[in-house]
Amino acid sequence: MDGTVLVADDDRTIRTVLTQALTRAGCKVHATASLNTLMRWVEEGKGDLVISDVMMPDGNGLEALPRIGQERPGLPVIVISAQNTIMTAIQAAEAEAYDYLPKPFDLPDLMKRAAKALEQKRRSQPARTGEPSLPEAASDLPLVGRTAAMQALYRLVARVMNADLTVLITGESGTGKSLIARAIHDFSDRRTMPFVVAQAAELQGADGPSHLLSKVKGGSLVFDEVGDFDEETQARIVRMLDALPEQAPRIMATSQIDLKAKMEAGHFRQDLYYRLGGVALTVPSLRERVEDIPLLAEHFLGRAERDGLGLRRFSNDAMALVRAFSWPGNVRQLENTIRRLVVTSPEEEITRAEVEAVLGNQPMMEPSRGALGADAEKLSASVARHLKRYFDLHGGNLPPEGLYDRILREIEAPLIEISLDATGGNQARCADLLGINRNTLRKKITDLDIQVTRRRRLM
Repeated sequence: MDGTVLVADDDRTIRTVLTQALTRAGCKVHATASLNTLMRWVEEGKGDLVISDVMMPDGNGLEALPRIGQERPGLPVIVISAQNTIMTAIQAAEAEAYDYLPKPFDLPDLMKRAAKALEQKRRSQPARTGEPSLPEAASDLPLVGRTAAMQALYRLVARVMNADLTVLITGESGTGKSLIARAIHDFSDRRTMPFVVAQAAELQGADGPSHLLSKVKGGSLVFDEVGDFDEETQARIVRMLDALPEQAPRIMATSQIDLKAKMEAGHFRQDLYYRLGGVALTVPSLRERVEDIPLLAEHFLGRAERDGLGLRRFSNDAMALVRAFSWPGNVRQLENTIRRLVVTSPEEEITRAEVEAVLGNQPMMEPSRGALGADAEKLSASVARHLKRYFDLHGGNLPPEGLYDRILREIEAPLIEISLDATGGNQARCADLLGINRNTLRKKITDLDIQVTRRRRLM
């Protein structure tokens, strides 16, 4: 890798790690904690690539992007941010950032993106002035998440929002498919035009399709749960899509059914499947992004407070149970549960007992064996990334000795704690679950200073 990289971040550790990694890769690096200093370097013609945080002590990195583009057309900027929402990804795309990565980022991944940016100058485009005009309600969308799956989804939404391609959004019930469709419309160039969700009944009759098109004009038309449409309705959609006017609307569809499998079984039209699948977006279930549950919970608690329902927070035990629940109804079920807890909880802190009382009446979902296998693979990859980042943070030096025991302790402690939690603090059952001797378990509980609480289990 060859070139000069300008790094702007108010976190000294991040500046040090990036400086060391980029220098080892063969780059020259100028690092600063000041946005004003970064802009001075840009204006002086320094740098072949910029890596910048969003929130800086003296300004906002996203707001500086149009100015960078005006001063230095074609200079790629990689944005890194701890604000893990869809807004940041879309604003970065709107401001024509070369790439966007959430914090904490994977250093090898960032290095690959930096190398690509240095090797291949991005296509110059006219600089935009001012901030993009985004809807006022955008910040209230519960599209929150720092997991890799959600960040990948955010970046894909940012890339396709202004593309003239059909979009098929799939995912389980309650994952937020309609929110993704709405976000694509609200953040696109069509945001001032109508957004129309079409039900099967609206396509009936000779005038059904033409009436829909007159409502949507050049906006966005969404076929909601298109997998439930009968064959006659599917045929009507195909004919409508084949006869779209010149000022055609953006076509999107949502489905919780596997349309490909349904098509292969002969229950969904092949021609409609390929017409709708220009870009396929999959919204992950909450079981696939457990780390996002506390973020979503905080978002919904904040919304409830703004709605006048009072200030609430979860106790640590209560949040642990919320995280451990399988949420078959996904984000919709989580939101409804939290709203109910806010209304019924007499105190500011929501307790574990209150969560148990509410979740005890809601359905559970057993994971399939295939899902368990996939989770094991994800755990291995997650541990590998964590260890790689741990080594990278030491720059060219090795970590302190005794690494093996330290890492095993970090993995062993939460494994035993979660197993004890799952067995209600019953050490005999926990030992059987783990497949170890009861005396061995007791010794580990003592050595790791694990607190054991006996109680009746909900599950």
